Amino acid sequence: MSKQVKITTDSASDLNDLFTSRDIGNFPLYVMLGDNQYLDGVDIQSPMIFDYYEKTGKLPTTAARSEEDFYEYFKSFTDQGYAVVHVAISSGISSTYNYANAAANRLEDVYVVDGKSLSSGTGLLALAAADMRDNGEDAKTIAEKLEIKKSSVQASFIINTLEFLYKGGRCSGLSAFFGKVLSIKPSLQLIDGNIKVAKKFIGSFGKNLLKYVDFTLEKYNTPDMTRVFITHTYAEKNDVKAVRNKLINYGFAPENIIETIAGSTITSHCGKSTLGILYINDGNK
Repeated sequence: MSKQVKITTDSASDLNDLFTSRDIGNFPLYVMLGDNQYLDGVDIQSPMIFDYYEKTGKLPTTAARSEEDFYEYFKSFTDQGYAVVHVAISSGISSTYNYANAAANRLEDVYVVDGKSLSSGTGLLALAAADMRDNGEDAKTIAEKLEIKKSSVQASFIINTLEFLYKGGRCSGLSAFFGKVLSIKPSLQLIDGNIKVAKKFIGSFGKNLLKYVDFTLEKYNTPDMTRVFITHTYAEKNDVKAVRNKLINYGFAPENIIETIAGSTITSHCGKSTLGILYINDGNK
């Protein structure tokens, strides 16, 4: 008889209430405001980042947890007889996967998957793993299937302001300058586990939101209709509603459209009003 399976992922998966309702372990990453260190979603929330930046002009920083932290976390489940499948945010943007994998190698029946994504892109894989767990599949099989499925995750966002990306060293001063002059709203996408510019929209954020949705769904046009995320960093309610209605027009059932607020890890890099649609693009398989 196979062991019970525990699905876990990083707090940067931005699953909000779904961590609890789907019985998915939430392992919080570090966020630093100056010299003060916090655990994402535990003792820091995104509004604290906005307040800190407004008062100091400085950005927060983020950090992975140590191998020992992961070891103790996984061991808390294996000691109870569980096999563990952990979905980590992309190794291309964080050392989290490497530390988690090193910890897993010290234990039996712990499988770490490099999600090659972030935010609810990683969350989509964790939810797929929870679906498989609930259908009685064992941990090894779940991990193997996730390795295949992860290449189909469509994770992208449209950025309202380049300020956080610029100050965080993620775009050149020239790009930031033109972003201000021309009101460029870039769409960023996870491609092979790294963040790339998918398209640059010119004009207001609200004006380009629906263009971004059209661009994404026309390019990645075989979505698994089981679920789609609208994940944002406190975007305007009317903007979120417009995107939701657009997704319904594309055929997504209203109950399968999940809105989540990005946590402190993602907010630290993107700033306020960033919004993305995220889904698994393997609906034709």
